[in-house]
Parts: sequence; structure tokens; C-alpha cells
Amino acid sequence: MSNTHRPEDLDLVRRLLAYVGEDPDREGLQETPERFLKAWAEYTRGYRERPEDILKVFEDGAQKVDEMVIVRDIPVYSLCEHHLAPFFGHAYVGYVPDRRIVGLSKISRVVEMFARRLQVQERLTNQIADAFDTHLQPLGVAVVIECRHMCMESRGVRHTGTATVTSALRGSIKTNTDTRREFLSLIGR
Repeated sequence: MSNTHRPEDLDLVRRLLAYVGEDPDREGLQETPERFLKAWAEYTRGYRERPEDILKVFEDGAQKVDEMVIVRDIPVYSLCEHHLAPFFGHAYVGYVPDRRIVGLSKISRVVEMFARRLQVQERLTNQIADAFDTHLQPLGVAVVIECRHMCMESRGVRHTGTATVTSALRGSIKTNTDTRREFLSLIGR
């Protein structure tokens, strides 16, 4: 996405400002349309990324690695597709390797890629698990996400501080009770 925005896109933001009762010509808002579009390009950059471009898989280093690998407390910032309101929290991603491992930073990058799209938390959780299951082909995958949703906290029921927890389990982490228990224990659940 380029830094040059079409006049009709800038006008759309100006109309939105007028819609909420603001004067788009007010000094403090004159550059807001450009900043708004630039911010939204960042918030939704996940549409321009693909898991297969991120997930570099290694066999070297994976010899005799058959225990769980977990990255905890991965920041999640996303936008609810129903209200375009933010939701945020943390993701916990684990997998049991099967002769292949993935660079640890790539785990966080895949979470961010899917979070940087308009989302519902349930889909986000499953997209992350499916990406690892498809591209890494581990023995098992687990994803837990815990987020606060501004569509619940700042409008509607206005229940502040509530958290939504979703999980997606694949392979041995889903089918083996001990493995699932180990994952949940290691992420502090």
C-alpha cells in the first residue's frame, strides 16, 4: 500500500469526521485523513502477508527434538470485524515437533499477521493453529488467546476488564490428555 492516498479516500475520512459532528477543516484535524489511512494500512497489513512466506522450517536442529516448544505472552492487537473496535491481549502458541522446527520469532510473526486483519477471536485462534499445522506438520499444535474487547467494554454492555479466552488444539495436544495438560500447565493455565 502506497503512502499516496486517492483524493476520494481522503474525502471519505473527511466525511466520517463530519458525520461524527467534527469540522474536518479545523486545524487539529486537517492532517487526520492522511494519518487515519496510514494507521489503517498498518492495522490491516496482515492481508498483504501469507503464512508460507513467514514460516521457515528447519530440519537441522530438530534431531531428537520431540518435546513441546512454546512461545508465551505474544502481544495481540486486532480489530473486531463487527464494530471495527480494538481487541487486545496475549497469545500462547505451542507445538510438538515432528523432525522439523520453526524459527521462534516466526511464531510471533504468524500471530501478528492474522491479528492484523479484521477478525473475530475464534477465527483468529483457528487460523493460527491451522497455519502451523499445515506448514510445519508437527505432531500437535495448541493456541490459546486471551483478549479484552473494546466492543464489550466501551459500548453495549460496558463490562470493563472482562477477558475472552479461545483455544484451538490439533493433533497430539488435542487427543492426548497428558500432552494437553502439559501445554496448559506450561502456559500457566
